Amino acid sequence: MAHLRSRRRLALAVPVALSLTASLGFLPGAAAAAPLSTPASASASPADGTELAYVVNTKTDRHTIESVKRAIARADGTVVVTYDKIGVIVAHSANPDFGKQLRAVRGVQSAGATRTAPLTAAGTTDEGAAQYLTKTQAAKIAARSTASGEEPLEADQWDLRAIGADKAAKINPGSRNVTVAVIDTGVDDTHPDLAPNFSAAQSANCVGGKADTSYGAWRPANADHYHGTHVAGEIAAARNGIGVAGVAPNVKVAGIKVADPVSELFYPESVVCAFVFAADHGVEVTNNSYYVDPWLYNCMDDPDQRAIVDAVNRAQLYAQHKGTLNLASAGNSNDDLDSHALVDDSSPDDSTAVPRTVDPHKCFDVPTQLPGVVTVSATGVASTKSYYSSYGDGVIDIAAPGGDKFQLPDTPSKNGRILSTMPNNEYAFLQGTSMASPHAAGVAALLKSAHPSATPAKLQALLKAQADNPGCPTDPYDGDGDGVVDATCVGGKRVNGFYGFGIVNALRAVK
Repeated sequence: MAHLRSRRRLALAVPVALSLTASLGFLPGAAAAAPLSTPASASASPADGTELAYVVNTKTDRHTIESVKRAIARADGTVVVTYDKIGVIVAHSANPDFGKQLRAVRGVQSAGATRTAPLTAAGTTDEGAAQYLTKTQAAKIAARSTASGEEPLEADQWDLRAIGADKAAKINPGSRNVTVAVIDTGVDDTHPDLAPNFSAAQSANCVGGKADTSYGAWRPANADHYHGTHVAGEIAAARNGIGVAGVAPNVKVAGIKVADPVSELFYPESVVCAFVFAADHGVEVTNNSYYVDPWLYNCMDDPDQRAIVDAVNRAQLYAQHKGTLNLASAGNSNDDLDSHALVDDSSPDDSTAVPRTVDPHKCFDVPTQLPGVVTVSATGVASTKSYYSSYGDGVIDIAAPGGDKFQLPDTPSKNGRILSTMPNNEYAFLQGTSMASPHAAGVAALLKSAHPSATPAKLQALLKAQADNPGCPTDPYDGDGDGVVDATCVGGKRVNGFYGFGIVNALRAVK
């Protein structure tokens, strides 16, 4: 389960070295980015007649798309869904040469398998297991919260106070005309803190690549798939006298489920569907606290991984062009994403991982390394980088509270993690860049509320402008306190590798 897999499940972020062309920034055929060492068996092919899923990326004219669909049939493939506007076709096939055959078809710009495991056979960015709130703890917190007119559990929400979100809510809690879509494991909209702000009309189940908008399809498969519900509460839990409060407690929140109900993995075709659905349904902001499975990094010399980058990039750029700002978490590996050699020992995560060394400037974490996506690192109560958060000069755009078990607040629970909503009307503490990104998404929603005509590019500029940058630490960084230097911050007071342009500030966003 995702909550037990505290490795690199977050979206890492580095400047995109992709050369993007055309109106949607499709990847040119000449783009090449090789891993420093190629793992054995990097590509996938069906075994024993089992089916794999594929993305086939084409030119967007009707003639080409129809021609490619016929070629898919000739190669023993079945079309699942076609996204004509971006030239992405999702297909299934048991033909071991399907990808190779499609790449030779006129009009196909990239094609490849989206998984290494068969279709019959998790990817979030929380760090460590959830710590559920007990009734005794809740009563203790409420005793301090209600005395000051806060939400019952708000005394333990140090994160809101750290970015002025408690004060911002008294000025502008956000507009009902702004929706943040949580692309994740699903959202339990029956939670009393989420129900008042939930937008069912902008929610769907995109697992498999085709949107299911039937009632409740957006909900998590089970209580273990809690990640999206926790994220949603951080963004927009209502100030209704129940439980906790979100950063933007009056904006709407939608759930777009992309997590496989069995493996909890976030496959590319599901994420493509989510970005397109969000864009076509008027979503202003998306939160992406994950990386697209099964590759932590997608290396451009591998045809399958190249096709994944191409397909998801087309979809997220389509969303941007339709007015949607996309934010993503930076990763929980404490990696320097401005380096030129990182070890990826988790890919592919849907079969047998093969350790490899990659250059993150050339092998891309998706979606966080894609152009225009806001990359968010995590901080703790001391407003310093969380011990697990990845970083990198020129990589991190902004920072936000994600929690840190080594940075302890003066709260009733003295828990340095983030308290938020969970399925079945529960609450729990989590930490991770998964928690940082929704805090930034909430501030983005407040900015959109204050500047309704702002484009995604303008919103990103506003996010950076209102942030508070503590600058690089003067002492060597030892996040876990073991006496060993854990990371080196590069940059100045205005922008640096730990915090980008700074830690988001909700109060400034509404003034």
